[in-house]
Amino acid sequence: MAAGPPSRLIHSYGRRRGRRLRQSRVKLLGERLPQLAIDVPLEAVTIDPAALFERAPQAIWLEIGFGAGEHLAAQAAAHPDIGFIGCEPYVNGVAALLAALDAAPPGAGGDNVRLWMGDARELLPYLPAASIARVFVLYPDPWPKERHHKRRLVSRAFLDMLARVMVPGAELRLATDDPGYLAWMLDCLAGHADFAWLAHSPEVRRTRPVDWPATRYEQKAVAAGRQPAYLSLCRRSGTTGGGP
Repeated sequence: MAAGPPSRLIHSYGRRRGRRLRQSRVKLLGERLPQLAIDVPLEAVTIDPAALFERAPQAIWLEIGFGAGEHLAAQAAAHPDIGFIGCEPYVNGVAALLAALDAAPPGAGGDNVRLWMGDARELLPYLPAASIARVFVLYPDPWPKERHHKRRLVSRAFLDMLARVMVPGAELRLATDDPGYLAWMLDCLAGHADFAWLAHSPEVRRTRPVDWPATRYEQKAVAAGRQPAYLSLCRRSGTTGGGP
Protein backbone atom coordinates (compact mmCIF):
# COMPACT_ATOMS: atom_id res chain seq x y z
CA MET A 1 0.00 0.00 0.00
CA ALA A 2 1.56 3.23 -1.09
CA ALA A 3 1.60 6.08 1.35
CA GLY A 4 -0.30 9.30 0.96
CA PRO A 5 1.48 12.66 1.06
CA PRO A 6 5.00 12.49 2.55
CA SER A 7 4.73 11.19 6.10
CA ARG A 8 6.87 14.07 7.42
CA LEU A 9 3.87 16.36 6.82
CA ILE A 10 1.62 14.37 9.16
CA HIS A 11 2.74 13.26 12.61
CA SER A 12 0.48 10.68 14.21
CA TYR A 13 0.90 10.19 17.94
CA GLY A 14 -1.35 7.16 18.53
CA ARG A 15 -0.17 3.60 18.95
CA ARG A 16 0.53 1.54 15.86
CA ARG A 17 0.62 -1.86 17.57
CA GLY A 18 -0.71 -3.49 20.73
CA ARG A 19 -0.21 -6.93 22.14
CA ARG A 20 0.89 -9.80 19.94
CA LEU A 21 -1.75 -10.94 17.47
CA ARG A 22 -3.05 -14.48 17.30
CA GLN A 23 -1.96 -16.38 14.22
CA SER A 24 -5.41 -16.30 12.58
CA ARG A 25 -5.36 -12.51 12.59
CA VAL A 26 -1.82 -12.36 11.30
CA LYS A 27 -3.04 -14.51 8.41
CA LEU A 28 -5.95 -12.13 7.76
CA LEU A 29 -3.54 -9.19 7.63
CA GLY A 30 -1.46 -11.05 5.09
CA GLU A 31 -4.30 -12.36 2.94
CA ARG A 32 -7.39 -10.19 3.40
CA LEU A 33 -5.91 -6.74 3.98
CA PRO A 34 -4.27 -6.51 0.51
CA GLN A 35 -7.72 -7.09 -1.03
CA LEU A 36 -9.24 -4.16 0.87
CA ALA A 37 -6.32 -1.76 1.26
CA ILE A 38 -6.44 1.52 -0.63
CA ASP A 39 -3.41 1.98 -2.86
CA VAL A 40 -2.58 5.52 -3.88
CA PRO A 41 -0.02 5.56 -6.70
CA LEU A 42 2.90 7.83 -5.99
CA GLU A 43 2.11 9.93 -9.06
CA ALA A 44 -1.57 10.31 -8.17
CA VAL A 45 -3.08 13.74 -7.64
CA THR A 46 -6.55 12.47 -6.78
CA ILE A 47 -8.39 9.15 -6.59
CA ASP A 48 -11.99 8.24 -7.38
CA PRO A 49 -13.35 6.65 -4.18
CA ALA A 50 -16.22 4.98 -6.05
CA ALA A 51 -13.68 3.20 -8.28
CA LEU A 52 -12.23 1.46 -5.21
CA PHE A 53 -15.22 -0.89 -5.17
CA GLU A 54 -16.08 -3.69 -7.59
CA ARG A 55 -19.70 -2.53 -7.66
CA ALA A 56 -20.32 1.20 -7.81
CA PRO A 57 -21.80 2.30 -4.45
CA GLN A 58 -24.70 4.70 -4.07
CA ALA A 59 -22.55 6.90 -1.82
CA ILE A 60 -19.28 6.86 0.09
CA TRP A 61 -19.11 7.05 3.89
CA LEU A 62 -15.86 7.60 5.78
CA GLU A 63 -14.96 6.47 9.29
CA ILE A 64 -11.83 7.97 10.77
CA GLY A 65 -10.21 5.98 13.57
CA PHE A 66 -12.50 2.95 13.64
CA GLY A 67 -10.82 1.29 16.64
CA ALA A 68 -11.73 -2.40 16.73
CA GLY A 69 -14.20 -1.88 13.87
CA GLU A 70 -17.52 -2.75 15.57
CA HIS A 71 -19.25 0.38 14.30
CA LEU A 72 -17.82 0.13 10.79
CA ALA A 73 -18.68 -3.56 10.43
CA ALA A 74 -22.25 -2.96 11.65
CA GLN A 75 -22.79 0.01 9.34
CA ALA A 76 -21.37 -1.88 6.36
CA ALA A 77 -23.71 -4.81 7.02
CA ALA A 78 -26.72 -2.51 7.44
CA HIS A 79 -25.96 -0.52 4.26
CA PRO A 80 -24.72 -2.90 1.54
CA ASP A 81 -25.23 -0.26 -1.18
CA ILE A 82 -22.91 2.22 0.54
CA GLY A 83 -19.15 2.13 0.05
CA PHE A 84 -17.23 2.50 3.31
CA ILE A 85 -13.70 3.80 3.73
CA GLY A 86 -12.21 3.08 7.14
CA CYS A 87 -9.03 4.80 8.31
CA GLU A 88 -7.07 3.28 11.20
CA PRO A 89 -3.29 3.13 11.80
CA TYR A 90 -3.60 0.72 14.77
CA VAL A 91 -2.68 -2.74 13.47
CA ASN A 92 -4.61 -4.64 16.15
CA GLY A 93 -7.76 -2.67 15.36
CA VAL A 94 -7.44 -3.38 11.65
CA ALA A 95 -6.97 -7.08 12.41
CA ALA A 96 -10.09 -7.06 14.62
CA LEU A 97 -12.17 -5.50 11.86
CA LEU A 98 -10.88 -8.02 9.31
CA ALA A 99 -11.87 -10.83 11.67
CA ALA A 100 -15.37 -9.37 12.03
CA LEU A 101 -15.77 -9.03 8.27
CA ASP A 102 -14.43 -12.53 7.71
CA ALA A 103 -16.95 -13.99 10.17
CA ALA A 104 -19.93 -12.10 8.71
CA PRO A 105 -22.47 -13.98 6.57
CA PRO A 106 -22.17 -13.51 2.79
CA GLY A 107 -23.49 -10.10 1.77
CA ALA A 108 -23.28 -8.76 5.32
CA GLY A 109 -20.36 -6.45 4.79
CA GLY A 110 -16.81 -6.66 3.57
CA ASP A 111 -17.26 -6.25 -0.17
CA ASN A 112 -18.30 -2.65 0.48
CA VAL A 113 -15.39 -1.83 2.81
CA ARG A 114 -11.99 -0.42 1.89
CA LEU A 115 -9.22 0.41 4.34
CA TRP A 116 -6.56 3.07 4.74
CA MET A 117 -4.09 1.77 7.30
CA GLY A 118 -2.71 5.13 8.26
CA ASP A 119 -3.60 8.65 9.32
CA ALA A 120 -6.76 9.89 7.58
CA ARG A 121 -5.14 13.28 7.04
CA GLU A 122 -2.76 11.58 4.60
CA LEU A 123 -5.68 10.30 2.53
CA LEU A 124 -8.04 13.28 2.61
CA PRO A 125 -6.04 15.45 0.14
CA TYR A 126 -6.42 12.72 -2.48
CA LEU A 127 -10.21 12.59 -2.23
CA PRO A 128 -12.13 14.79 -4.68
CA ALA A 129 -14.14 17.71 -3.39
CA ALA A 130 -17.75 16.82 -2.52
CA SER A 131 -17.17 13.06 -2.72
CA ILE A 132 -18.10 11.86 0.80
CA ALA A 133 -21.71 11.61 1.99
CA ARG A 134 -21.13 10.88 5.69
CA VAL A 135 -18.18 11.06 8.09
CA PHE A 136 -17.76 9.37 11.47
CA VAL A 137 -15.12 10.43 14.01
CA LEU A 138 -15.92 8.37 17.10
CA TYR A 139 -13.97 8.54 20.33
CA PRO A 140 -10.68 9.95 19.07
CA ASP A 141 -7.87 10.03 21.62
CA PRO A 142 -8.65 13.01 23.91
CA TRP A 143 -5.02 13.67 24.86
CA PRO A 144 -6.22 15.08 28.20
CA LYS A 145 -2.98 16.73 29.33
CA GLU A 146 -2.89 20.37 28.29
CA ARG A 147 0.58 20.07 26.78
CA HIS A 148 -0.77 17.35 24.47
CA HIS A 149 -3.87 19.23 23.23
CA LYS A 150 -2.07 20.04 19.97
CA ARG A 151 -2.15 16.29 19.22
CA ARG A 152 -5.95 16.18 19.15
CA LEU A 153 -7.38 15.16 15.81
CA VAL A 154 -10.38 17.49 15.85
CA SER A 155 -9.34 21.06 15.06
CA ARG A 156 -10.50 23.89 12.83
CA ALA A 157 -7.96 22.83 10.21
CA PHE A 158 -9.21 19.23 10.32
CA LEU A 159 -12.82 20.39 9.97
CA ASP A 160 -11.76 22.42 6.94
CA MET A 161 -10.29 19.26 5.40
CA LEU A 162 -13.53 17.36 6.02
CA ALA A 163 -15.69 20.18 4.66
CA ARG A 164 -13.82 20.10 1.35
CA VAL A 165 -14.51 16.41 0.70
CA MET A 166 -18.10 16.30 2.02
CA VAL A 167 -21.08 16.79 -0.29
CA PRO A 168 -23.61 19.50 0.63
CA GLY A 169 -26.02 17.96 3.09
CA ALA A 170 -23.53 15.28 4.21
CA GLU A 171 -23.64 14.37 7.90
CA LEU A 172 -20.69 14.60 10.29
CA ARG A 173 -20.95 12.46 13.42
CA LEU A 174 -18.58 12.94 16.34
CA ALA A 175 -18.48 11.20 19.71
CA THR A 176 -16.40 11.49 22.86
CA ASP A 177 -16.66 10.45 26.49
CA ASP A 178 -14.13 13.04 27.67
CA PRO A 179 -15.70 16.30 28.99
CA GLY A 180 -12.61 18.30 28.16
CA TYR A 181 -12.53 17.05 24.59
CA LEU A 182 -16.27 17.69 24.24
CA ALA A 183 -15.71 21.33 25.17
CA TRP A 184 -12.80 21.44 22.70
CA MET A 185 -14.96 19.97 19.90
CA LEU A 186 -17.78 22.41 20.58
CA ASP A 187 -15.33 25.29 20.50
CA CYS A 188 -13.87 24.12 17.16
CA LEU A 189 -17.36 23.75 15.70
CA ALA A 190 -18.70 27.05 17.02
CA GLY A 191 -19.35 29.41 14.15
CA HIS A 192 -17.72 27.16 11.55
CA ALA A 193 -19.15 28.36 8.24
CA ASP A 194 -19.28 24.92 6.64
CA PHE A 195 -21.26 23.04 9.30
CA ALA A 196 -24.71 23.41 10.85
CA TRP A 197 -26.11 21.49 13.80
CA LEU A 198 -28.70 18.84 13.02
CA ALA A 199 -29.64 18.74 16.68
CA HIS A 200 -27.86 20.60 19.45
CA SER A 201 -28.76 20.45 23.13
CA PRO A 202 -27.33 18.72 26.20
CA GLU A 203 -30.25 16.28 26.19
CA VAL A 204 -29.76 15.33 22.54
CA ARG A 205 -26.02 14.94 23.00
CA ARG A 206 -26.58 12.32 25.71
CA THR A 207 -28.73 10.10 23.47
CA ARG A 208 -27.16 7.80 20.89
CA PRO A 209 -29.29 7.66 17.71
CA VAL A 210 -30.79 4.24 16.96
CA ASP A 211 -28.81 3.95 13.69
CA TRP A 212 -25.53 4.63 15.50
CA PRO A 213 -24.15 1.20 16.58
CA ALA A 214 -22.37 1.06 19.92
CA THR A 215 -18.67 0.28 20.12
CA ARG A 216 -16.74 -1.77 22.64
CA TYR A 217 -15.00 1.40 23.79
CA GLU A 218 -18.33 3.11 24.39
CA GLN A 219 -19.57 0.19 26.47
CA LYS A 220 -16.44 0.34 28.62
CA ALA A 221 -16.85 4.10 29.06
CA VAL A 222 -20.46 3.72 30.23
CA ALA A 223 -19.49 0.89 32.58
CA ALA A 224 -16.83 3.16 34.07
CA GLY A 225 -19.41 5.91 34.65
CA ARG A 226 -18.41 8.19 31.80
CA GLN A 227 -21.20 9.82 29.77
CA PRO A 228 -20.65 9.73 26.01
CA ALA A 229 -21.67 12.73 23.92
CA TYR A 230 -23.01 12.32 20.38
CA LEU A 231 -22.71 15.24 17.98
CA SER A 232 -24.43 15.40 14.57
CA LEU A 233 -23.83 18.17 12.06
CA CYS A 234 -24.67 18.82 8.43
CA ARG A 235 -22.35 20.08 5.71
CA ARG A 236 -23.84 23.38 4.65
CA SER A 237 -24.73 24.11 1.04
CA GLY A 238 -23.38 27.20 -0.64
CA THR A 239 -19.91 27.17 0.95
CA THR A 240 -16.73 26.03 -0.74
CA GLY A 241 -15.02 24.35 2.22
CA GLY A 242 -12.21 25.71 4.29
CA GLY A 243 -14.14 27.43 7.06
CA PRO A 244 -14.97 31.13 7.40
